[in-house]
Amino acid sequence: MNTPTQDTVADSYASHVLGNYGPQSCQLVRGEGIYVWDAEGRRLMDFGSGIAVTSIGHSHPHWVAQVQQQAGKLVHCSNLYQHSGQAKLAKRLCGYAGKGKVFLCNSGTEANEALIKLARLHGKRKSGAEGKCYKMLTAEKAFHGRTFGSMAATPQEKIQGGFRPMLEGFAYGKFNDVESFAALVDDSVAAIMVETIQGEGGIHAATPEFLQGLRKLCDEHELLLLIDEVQCGIGRTGAFFAYKQSGINPDAIGMAKGLGGGVPIGAVWLRDEHAGLFHPGSHGTTFGGNPLVCAAANAVLDVIEEDTLLQKVATQSQSWLKRLQGLKQTFPNLVAEVRGQGYMVGIALRVDHLPIINRLRQRGLLVIPTAGQVIRLLPPLIATAEQLDEAADMLEVALSEYNQEAGCA
Repeated sequence: MNTPTQDTVADSYASHVLGNYGPQSCQLVRGEGIYVWDAEGRRLMDFGSGIAVTSIGHSHPHWVAQVQQQAGKLVHCSNLYQHSGQAKLAKRLCGYAGKGKVFLCNSGTEANEALIKLARLHGKRKSGAEGKCYKMLTAEKAFHGRTFGSMAATPQEKIQGGFRPMLEGFAYGKFNDVESFAALVDDSVAAIMVETIQGEGGIHAATPEFLQGLRKLCDEHELLLLIDEVQCGIGRTGAFFAYKQSGINPDAIGMAKGLGGGVPIGAVWLRDEHAGLFHPGSHGTTFGGNPLVCAAANAVLDVIEEDTLLQKVATQSQSWLKRLQGLKQTFPNLVAEVRGQGYMVGIALRVDHLPIINRLRQRGLLVIPTAGQVIRLLPPLIATAEQLDEAADMLEVALSEYNQEAGCA
């Protein structure tokens, strides 16, 4: 069988792939560690990580070995049966989150859909009747997914436009403003759901005071506090869960992306007192938590733990963030702000970010855009201090070249 050429792949995309994404910048053919190679043979540093997915890099030897071994034994058996991989993964996730129960699914959107269903079940428990207490509060600029429930929880025109009417039962407070949430609370509200760091919203981190205030607000009104760590969780900030810095205890956590290291997986952790709200038939998934994806996720956790990646991210990111923050002083006409935590950083520009992203790709660095003309940096957790510095060097050169071409030197 002939290997498709770069042109035939592009033609097939144009003819047969739905155009719901923007034009792709290049074709990738393989990956190893923090690097990927395109169809022209160029090696690029992958500081997008498949949008925070390839948390331990591409084709990590331990991950590959575990997935290959599992693929030769049992790939899928459905949740009609038990298997040891799911039991092991659920126990390990509870070790990070606390005493509770875990539901495994296929994506971050599915995890957040489960949180929405949890909120409604809690509302029924709280009010004693269905349909009286069902509303959820989320934050402006949030992103919780693209299915109808999670889309309604995402107050962005680019997400909701064209699909109205939305699922009812959602209202939106201002991120990092507890009082704006408090003003929305009434007897119909069952839960509050927020991201610890808004990724698609432009890399905005919740302050500890904000999360602590929401926890207090929820306790006062018998609301659930639901934390979306789909993008910022699984070690990306130097803690397994980013909310840990605030000292709060959420009622449930949604996670996905980096958990599987490249295969589709999502998960929800629920505190024990809420786990009984779900009973056989109230929720489910065909593929979620099958033996193959659990082998992949357990391999990711193996590498995070055995290679002490949480400590390395927490330590190495400090000097990297300082250097990136220096870009604001070096290029004040281009860089408005640098924000983020750990290996989740946004560089907010005063100019269109796409030309600079394209320039970085040409120099050998893949980064991804997000809202507000922000360049998003999501390196794999295995990235070394030297590799972080190399990426910062490329950023400095690209910004300098942009300045020169714009006549701002």
